[in-house]
Amino acid sequence: MTWSLLARETDGTFGVAIASKFFAVGALCVHTQRGVGAVSTQALMNPLLGPLGLKLMQSGSSSQQVIHDLLQTDAGSAQRQVHVLPLHGEAAAHTGESCIDWCGHVSGQDFSIAGNMLAGPQVLAETARVFQATAGMPLAERLILAMQAGEDAGGDKRGKQSAALRIHADEDYLQLDLRVDDHEDPLLELQRLYDKSLERFQPFLSCLPGRHNPVGLTDRALIDAQIERFHQARLKP
Repeated sequence: MTWSLLARETDGTFGVAIASKFFAVGALCVHTQRGVGAVSTQALMNPLLGPLGLKLMQSGSSSQQVIHDLLQTDAGSAQRQVHVLPLHGEAAAHTGESCIDWCGHVSGQDFSIAGNMLAGPQVLAETARVFQATAGMPLAERLILAMQAGEDAGGDKRGKQSAALRIHADEDYLQLDLRVDDHEDPLLELQRLYDKSLERFQPFLSCLPGRHNPVGLTDRALIDAQIERFHQARLKP
């Protein structure tokens, strides 16, 4: 049905990518919070697990304890798949015994991947391989490339319909929140939206009010100059 990739960077930025043969997979499955962590709830998803998982992580619970406590609240846990990645420490995951094959989860340094109703374990393996192989690239680009590798390895065995990408950095609001809710090639469309965001949206974000600058930039000439600096920096090798 779905697979997702949770990732974090050393500066505390979280990234999530998800894809499915299901409408609007990004609407209810993925959850993030600055300085806390990332959660994805899948299979016969329970949207309540996302906010609760973040609350438990914020209270100081380990990722394994978070999973344990989430399952204790959910009588339908056999049908659920959920994984969490905290700001510090290892990821943890649960794939219920009634989730539809192929289903499972893997994790590594600073990432977690979980999926169900997939073409096979190679979907997660390729997603992990490409994510690790692209270290040093921008997080959003790594996530899209990794998910596309999983798709090329078979993806959701029913087909393709939706995908989403979320980047949560140092603000309470999201740095990037892209959704493709219904498309014949959602990951390709997600890549197109990401490329479009680089034109003005992403550089403009650095001009907005934030935790360290509650006013932001209001001079349009300075905003345009900031956008130009962003593009010049991307041109450097």
